[in-house]
Amino acid sequence: MSDEYLTESELNAEDMNEYVSVRIGNQLFGAPVLEIREVFTPQSVTSVPMAPAEVAGLLNLRGRIVTAIDARRRLGLPPRDAGDKGMALGVERGSEIFGLIVDSVGEVLRRPSAELEPVPAHVDPNWRSMVKGVHRLDKELLAVLDVSAVLGLADTAKAA
Repeated sequence: MSDEYLTESELNAEDMNEYVSVRIGNQLFGAPVLEIREVFTPQSVTSVPMAPAEVAGLLNLRGRIVTAIDARRRLGLPPRDAGDKGMALGVERGSEIFGLIVDSVGEVLRRPSAELEPVPAHVDPNWRSMVKGVHRLDKELLAVLDVSAVLGLADTAKAA
C-alpha cells in the first residue's frame, strides 16, 4: 500500500508516541505504552535479604513471582510515606515480570515523536542514564523513562 492511500490521521499516528504518565516524587514521567504489560496496586511485597536497595522485594501477581523495583530508590529520591504502596507498572522482559513501583499513574499521553528533546545537560547523571528525552507540555516537562535502565537491566546487558 503506498503512502498516497493513507489518511492524514494515519500518517500522523505513525509519528506519535504514547506514554503511560506516572509521577515519581514531584516529576512527571512517561513510560512507553508498548513496554507496559499492565498497571496494578502492589500487594504484600516481601523483602529480599541482601538485595540491592532499589529492589523493594517480591510479590505474587496472579500466581507469578514478580520482582518489585522501587523507582524512587532507583532515582535517588526519598522514600514514600509509610503505608503508601504506590502503583506498579508490570513490565515483561524475557520470561521475567517486574513491577516498577511509582507514586501514581495517570492517563495515556500522545506526543509527536519530532517533539522529543534531548535530556538537558545539567540533569543529574543518574537521571540522565534513565531518561530517553523530554517533551514540553503546557505546564511541565514529561521525562520519557528508559524502562530497562530504571529496572537496572540496561546495566546488566552492558556488563554481559
